Amino acid sequence: MQVNILAFGITKDILGKTLVNIDIPEGSSVKQLKEKLIVTYPKMEELTSLLIAVNEEYGDELQIIQAGDEIALIPPVSGG
Repeated sequence: MQVNILAFGITKDILGKTLVNIDIPEGSSVKQLKEKLIVTYPKMEELTSLLIAVNEEYGDELQIIQAGDEIALIPPVSGG
């Protein structure tokens, strides 16, 4: 299934754009999506942390992604 992913901060730089479509198997979890992103975009593995939001709520790694879900990549934030 195709999912739309919104990228923010450094993840936007890694993906090369703000919005990407990625194909994942039906019944994929947030953890599986993260693994697919690392395979597709190896620089993602360099991030010290990466949160994935599903429908504007932080996704648990075991959460199953449904077709039509809004996915957002939330990179580590620094500053003061």
